[in-house]
Amino acid sequence: MEHKIISLVLAESQKAKKGETVELKSVQSAPQYYVSSIPHQSVIGQEKMKINGREMTFAVKSYPPDVLLVEAIAPVNDVFSDAAFKLREDLIAGCHKIIKKHGGKADIAEEYSIAAVSGYSGEPEQFFAKAPLIASFLKSEKLTLDKKEIEYTLSAQIKYAQNDMVIIDWDGAFVFEPEGQINSIIELLEAANLQLLRYRVLDFDLDKRLQRALRLTQKPTAKTLIPLNRELAQSFREIIKIRAESIAEFDALEREIKLIGDWYSARLYDLISKKFHLDGWRNSIKNKQESLEDVYSIIAENFSVSRGKFLEFIQMILWFVLLAGWFVLLAFDIAASLK
Repeated sequence: MEHKIISLVLAESQKAKKGETVELKSVQSAPQYYVSSIPHQSVIGQEKMKINGREMTFAVKSYPPDVLLVEAIAPVNDVFSDAAFKLREDLIAGCHKIIKKHGGKADIAEEYSIAAVSGYSGEPEQFFAKAPLIASFLKSEKLTLDKKEIEYTLSAQIKYAQNDMVIIDWDGAFVFEPEGQINSIIELLEAANLQLLRYRVLDFDLDKRLQRALRLTQKPTAKTLIPLNRELAQSFREIIKIRAESIAEFDALEREIKLIGDWYSARLYDLISKKFHLDGWRNSIKNKQESLEDVYSIIAENFSVSRGKFLEFIQMILWFVLLAGWFVLLAFDIAASLK
């Protein structure tokens, strides 16, 4: 029997390097066009690091153009042990160090760990004798979990054959596959984490833009009218770009995978999506985009009114200047006539 832990971290980068494209393999019973539906990774290189006295190899990859992925695979004697739990934490910490070394942004990152069991006979339910340990790994939780919480955690599972099973949670997954053919499952989990990372980055960016919009709601002065006009135009262009990107890119993965229909990969991704609350993130982003558009529309209307008042004020000043000039000329004429 073989046990191993796969830990990974994804983070946004200013511009991730692009290397050799990783060849994807489809999951069980997926059609040929499954491969084109999954975002392709590029291999940047490898990093070596000692973890608990063992030299570990970390694969450095990217999702062009701006996401780094660091992944470590470590064989273990017993994936259900406390030592395996500790190794998982150390691998994640190592991934973060390498992400930082390659210019990844540490403020928003996704980390995930997968426990894999292969080389066994029979059905995977035989391992449910260690259900508390499985649930603790899935939730990255050292505390002893309640029995109902354990049952709920292990219920998020999917099977293709009688002798395999994948259990999904927010922080981790357990994969039971007697032949050890789990690469495609890992790729799908990485793609879902990529989706979650992009949603979180966009959500954070929209929060900053809403704060910026609130600042623009302050009553403009004569000094700020021209800069405000430029800022509004730039903001509108950025909002349109964000909306277009979110439709063209962020929803593409889920849309294309769902086209596969009731295939195993589509059902597995649907389970992952529910555990990652991707629908909730997507709805939150759409609501914030709409709110931002509404706020900027109101600002633009107020700006138009303010600009109109400003122009009226300038017109009045010019009128008074004209009147003053007329009175000066009149005074000169009167003075000349008196001479």
